[in-house]
Amino acid sequence: MTQANFPPDVIRDIERVDADVVRQAGAFPSSILADVAGRRGALHGRIQPLAPSMRFAGTAVTVEVRPGDNLMIHAAMAIAKPGDVILVDGKGDLSSALMGEIMSQQCVALGIAAVVIDGAVRDSEAIRELGFPMYAAGLNPNGPTKSISGRLNHPISIGGVTVHPGDLVVGDADGVTVIERDKAAAMIPLAREKVRAETARIAGIRDRQALRPAWLDGALRAAGVIKEGETL
Repeated sequence: MTQANFPPDVIRDIERVDADVVRQAGAFPSSILADVAGRRGALHGRIQPLAPSMRFAGTAVTVEVRPGDNLMIHAAMAIAKPGDVILVDGKGDLSSALMGEIMSQQCVALGIAAVVIDGAVRDSEAIRELGFPMYAAGLNPNGPTKSISGRLNHPISIGGVTVHPGDLVVGDADGVTVIERDKAAAMIPLAREKVRAETARIAGIRDRQALRPAWLDGALRAAGVIKEGETL
């Protein structure tokens, strides 16, 4: 492949998760979706909401920036569609904020569902008051530069997870879970069954009928903690 045939740095058109799948996924906790997706897809715990009440579901628009520069985030906001979630690989840099109140207000006006940044943000009190779902690795009052190129809607690594444009993204007080676009629809019935099973388990605990998990002895035997025929 010659350099002339490389994909452009800015990809404007992406295939998104079906809107109905996003709507249904938004009814489930991020933990349920992470479990049914094979206990993977959850971003590193350093990336947290500015307020525990923040939650969202949407489709990924991916952004790669150089540390401390937010030019490509502005580009992402210019092409994002209502319901999109902007995910930013900020390289985990906390030396300056990549977004603040003004850009958050713009996101709300554009219908962007949330922003997730592996980096810092600022104006946290104003963003909390606004109620816009902002997830970040930290805070810093320094402002960013707007002069360095990056990439938009290419695969990125954020919080230890590879994210492709158009993937399903769900966030709540526990953090953010990403599910591949092609697998998203199949996770919905699995999530419903997981919720049903956990609800039954909690009911069993509350009525004192199931105070220990049914799988415990078998797992202890398989791990060599107790012998065959033994029980706790």
